[in-house]
Amino acid sequence: MSIFTKESEKFLYKYLNSSSPTGFESEGQKVWLEYIKPYVDEWKLDNYGTLYGIINPEKKYTVVIEGHADEISWFVNYISDDGYISVIRNGGSDHIIAPSKRVNIFTKKGIVRGVFGWPAIHVRRGKDANLSPKLENIFVDVGAKDKEEVLKMGVHVGCVLTFDDELEKINDRYYVGRALDNRIGGFCIAEVARMLKKNKKKLPYRLCIVNAVQEEIGLRGAEMIAHTINPQVAIVTDVCHDTHSPMYKKKEQGDIKSGSGPSLTVAPAVHNKLLDLIIETAEKKKIPFQRSASSRSTGTDTDAFAYSNGGVPSALISLPLKYMHTTVEMAHQDDIENVTKLIYETLLKIKVNHNFKYF
Repeated sequence: MSIFTKESEKFLYKYLNSSSPTGFESEGQKVWLEYIKPYVDEWKLDNYGTLYGIINPEKKYTVVIEGHADEISWFVNYISDDGYISVIRNGGSDHIIAPSKRVNIFTKKGIVRGVFGWPAIHVRRGKDANLSPKLENIFVDVGAKDKEEVLKMGVHVGCVLTFDDELEKINDRYYVGRALDNRIGGFCIAEVARMLKKNKKKLPYRLCIVNAVQEEIGLRGAEMIAHTINPQVAIVTDVCHDTHSPMYKKKEQGDIKSGSGPSLTVAPAVHNKLLDLIIETAEKKKIPFQRSASSRSTGTDTDAFAYSNGGVPSALISLPLKYMHTTVEMAHQDDIENVTKLIYETLLKIKVNHNFKYF
């Protein structure tokens, strides 16, 4: 039986279908806040949009569970006289997949619809036979006759745009859509808050459920909020690559498969004793997990928390994801449940003034 409710799934669809481009996360954050309000004692919002709910605000010893709220997107960078729009990345957007995608351009007047156009296969001959998308040749068409009409629509340099793809479930087990990275993580930590309330669990410490902004451009939201909250422990959830799908290299990228459980990472930023506690919890509660390693940084908000405030014991619980940074990111429902369960059960094992010193 699923640990999630019908209301959980409604929230998942509403949240994943909202927009949350890096630096413009407010729409998604409002959806997230509306859902977690009944499960927390209070909530706070920082100046750049990182949002967090707090359980036991009166206590001093502080534990953070965290996901990031932002999704990759594009900025309007140039508008030609003919009304075609050139873009630059906002985060790790993939120019290869852009042609033929529909987009939403966010303006003061509302959303303007457009498409990433591409020349037909019939005309790509000779030196253009192997034409491939590049940042300098992809373009957006909003159906305007010229630049003046584009500007009248409210579109200007600096407007942000996202691909238009909504969440769906396929084969009754995989959730598919854009921006599962990392609003699925935000969903998981919100569900942890709900489960704590439902099961009437009394934590001995202050718990901050953090949905951070601007991860996709350098962990910036986590960097800011880590100093604001100043936690003693941080458990971060993000996505990792399912390396069993075609064209991945397991020897280089690890051996991770969707449906086989959360991935637990060993890395310099990951605190060994906290990781051991998570692994012991998974084994005791029979929660399946996989292992991965990062030679330097994890590339996630784990690094921002770990290296803040003189060093915060931090760990990373990752959700295996297929086709990251595309519009068809895929996550197995069992993995989503097990990420949530593992965070929840680990929280119940952490004690106030937990000694994380190595010796």
